[in-house]
Amino acid sequence: MARLRGHLLLVLVLAATAAAFLSAPGAHGFYLPGSYPHKYNTGDPLNVKVNSLTSIDTEIPYSYYSLPFCTPQEGVKDSAENLGELLMGDRIENSPYRFKMYTNESNVFLCRSAPLAPDTFVLLKKRIDEMYQVNLILDNLPAIRYTKKEDYFLRWTGYPVGIRVGVDYYVFNHLQFTVLVHKYEEANMARVMGTGDATDGFPSGGKGGSAGSSGWMVVGFEVVPCSIKHNPDDVKSLKMYGKYPRNIKCDPTTVSMSIKENDPIVYTYEVSFVESDIKWPSRWDAYLKMEGAKVHWFSILNSLMVIAFLAGIVFVILLRTVRRDLTRYEELDSEAQAQMNEELSGWKLVVSDVFRAPSNPMLLCVMVGDGVQILGMAVVTILFAALGFMSPASRGTLITGMLFFYLVLGILAGYAGVRVWKTIKCGDHTGWMAVSWRVACFFPGIAFLILTTLNFLLWGSQSTGAIPFSLFVILILLWFCISVPLTLVGGLLGAKAPHIEYPVRTNQIPREIPPQKYPSWLLVLGAGTLPFGTLFIELFFIMSSIWMGRVYYVFGFLFIVLLLLVIVCAEVSLVLTYMHLCVEDWKWWWKSFFSSGSVAIYIFLYSINYLVFDLKSLSGPVSATLYLGYSLFMVIAIMLATGTVGFISSFCFVHYLFSSVKAD
Repeated sequence: MARLRGHLLLVLVLAATAAAFLSAPGAHGFYLPGSYPHKYNTGDPLNVKVNSLTSIDTEIPYSYYSLPFCTPQEGVKDSAENLGELLMGDRIENSPYRFKMYTNESNVFLCRSAPLAPDTFVLLKKRIDEMYQVNLILDNLPAIRYTKKEDYFLRWTGYPVGIRVGVDYYVFNHLQFTVLVHKYEEANMARVMGTGDATDGFPSGGKGGSAGSSGWMVVGFEVVPCSIKHNPDDVKSLKMYGKYPRNIKCDPTTVSMSIKENDPIVYTYEVSFVESDIKWPSRWDAYLKMEGAKVHWFSILNSLMVIAFLAGIVFVILLRTVRRDLTRYEELDSEAQAQMNEELSGWKLVVSDVFRAPSNPMLLCVMVGDGVQILGMAVVTILFAALGFMSPASRGTLITGMLFFYLVLGILAGYAGVRVWKTIKCGDHTGWMAVSWRVACFFPGIAFLILTTLNFLLWGSQSTGAIPFSLFVILILLWFCISVPLTLVGGLLGAKAPHIEYPVRTNQIPREIPPQKYPSWLLVLGAGTLPFGTLFIELFFIMSSIWMGRVYYVFGFLFIVLLLLVIVCAEVSLVLTYMHLCVEDWKWWWKSFFSSGSVAIYIFLYSINYLVFDLKSLSGPVSATLYLGYSLFMVIAIMLATGTVGFISSFCFVHYLFSSVKAD
């Protein structure tokens, strides 16, 4: 079971990381937090680590040592992990692969496995059929593999366990490593505190040398897997890291090591070091180059321009229409206004009903509070990621940061929910404690229910993606010891804050709503198409990052798209609210929430479309259930966030509109 040290210091770690980055003395360069340059002298040991086995066919990670691979002489040990790594299913462990800096080695014998037992043989064939990848890490860099297709190269992280040819299964038992190194350039490199591997230190100089002594930095890690037929009898007397008696030629285009029941597998490797012009701050560039980059940038820019143009038109039309109505209404005297009210229909006729309390007001307040919390978490997290504070070099930092910001913003959720409750009750804060408790438990309760159900499926599959029971306990403690108290404090502040006074009085008898030509829910559902249009291009890249194993790091564009989404949601909800008021429908509270929140429906439909057409190889009901479960969790969060934006914008608009009307 992975170790859970340091989780209770989550807040201090993140705060210290930001503070140390901003105040690092003597910094001469910009390095992403969570990663720092490590100098090695020639001959220094380099330790390769292994992560979970992954597959885009099943989306269920498994431990590296669940298959018959070689184990380290000192035993399997977990590396330092954070909360985000565990939640993502990463299980980073030590491996038997050992290198020496700038020392080429070939024909290195690693181990001879035990004869493949029937169950192990079946499991290995199953993992090969499911296209599982082995993920290796050196100096915090994942192993990268290049394959040539026609006139260009494809980039992959990791290498496949094996391959099936006809009815035979072949395993990749020989690895050809290439380590790209760059000359240590500067004696006083920027010392940037990060969350890298705990075993890594930052040396001030060489072994017994001065700070300016020569050395090397790892800037690339490539692997070429080969399937080579070894004779098990040739290595009976060999020890780990001994010299294989025959010369090994690695040809990735041919396979020869077929696996058979009760036969052992012999593992070997070779490593070569190549000096590279790649500098240390640029070593992640190879991983951050996303496929279809030109399409990505063009589509995002096109979406931004179209949506900004449409939003501008809607905003101008709405302003002119409302301004004209208000001007005409205010120019009339009281008798003319009364006559106009009798003759005309429209939003002016619902002046005495527009602020009538909605049905299920407590549920609305709870959903608005949770929406404020989720939206705030998204904005702050993406902003920090865009500034480089959550780089891929720090595995799990993004998830850890999201959880941290969500917990802290509980105070804002409680404040917003209770403030809306007090406003609906016209200044009476009775029941604020119940609202605060529901805000603290509504969305986390839904998340807990979904994740627990999915976790039982992962436990049944013996996957490393399953959240350990000890981590469940930690999450519950974080929930009830940090999030709930902060939400209650926010609720108390909301109860003490003055409520928003309505500009008009509400009649005791509600006005009858005239029959409508079209059902109002049809407009509400259709309103979600415009917000969906702002993000569906970016959504494809995000989905590919999550489910296809690609690195996503264009958070700057994502932040722009998020801001644009907020603006469009606000304007769409505002327009629909105005349309409903014009047909004398004063029940705008819930409609304003779901008019922008309905974008979640289209995102869920897009998720199903992505499952059917882009994840065709996804196999098994467990994998499909996991995919749909996580998608449901995502769209509920999006619905609460976008719905909150729509509600707040509509409330401000209605309040401004009717505060400008002369009413008795």
